[in-house]
Amino acid sequence: MTKRALKRQLREGAFDAGQFTGDDKIRRLPVDRGWSPLAHHNSNDERDQGYLKTIKAKSPGQEELIKAIDAKNLVMALGPAGTGKTYLAIAKAVEALESGSVGRIVLSRPAVEAGESIGYLPGDAEDKLAPYLRPLYDALSDRLSMKRVRALMAEGAIEIAPVGFMRGRTLNNAFVVIDEAQNCTYTQLKMLLTRLGWHSTMVVTGDPDQSDLLPEFSGLRPVAEKLEAVGNIAVVRLADRDIVRHPLVAEMLGVL
Repeated sequence: MTKRALKRQLREGAFDAGQFTGDDKIRRLPVDRGWSPLAHHNSNDERDQGYLKTIKAKSPGQEELIKAIDAKNLVMALGPAGTGKTYLAIAKAVEALESGSVGRIVLSRPAVEAGESIGYLPGDAEDKLAPYLRPLYDALSDRLSMKRVRALMAEGAIEIAPVGFMRGRTLNNAFVVIDEAQNCTYTQLKMLLTRLGWHSTMVVTGDPDQSDLLPEFSGLRPVAEKLEAVGNIAVVRLADRDIVRHPLVAEMLGVL
């Protein structure tokens, strides 16, 4: 069969593979199935197709914090900016939720203005509080996709709330993270710590040297000093050597 006849039969839909069972030679081009996920998986069964960010300590202080979270139900992480306090706490919270160790994540942060006032911004209370809670969303979105974060928030598996909304609650079967605790008063911290319920873990993070409150009003330092004597509570103090941001951060904090 000539090439012209073959093209005509293909165009008219009259192609019959049985016509080529004789001695006619058909040149077949190799088919590259490299883009097929199934074919790629079968060609390399040992390759892990899943993508999972694992938590890895980058300093001795971070390693101590991770071990403390695994061992204790109440952990206080104190240290300068950039030491990964909030990130590690939220990463461990996501890990506990994904493994089924807890039923929900509760993230709380004091709504304290750092020199600026946003009360004039339009919107309801949730819209006005969004800038304060943005760092928590950022840490969550780094561990989970924003689509999954929204889905988990819609079903109540993740809750983000300011400190003022925590009074009177009992948090059972939850992983609780209290962020920026240096902006909480002694009374607020006492209230937050006593929210801890059964089968729950609480991590309190903050930098006593960067409070937006007057030094006599911030309760993080005195609370940490008192709880350090309690054996079932871990107080982890991170230092400048644990900073994992730009090296200039550690240098600046050393002179500021």
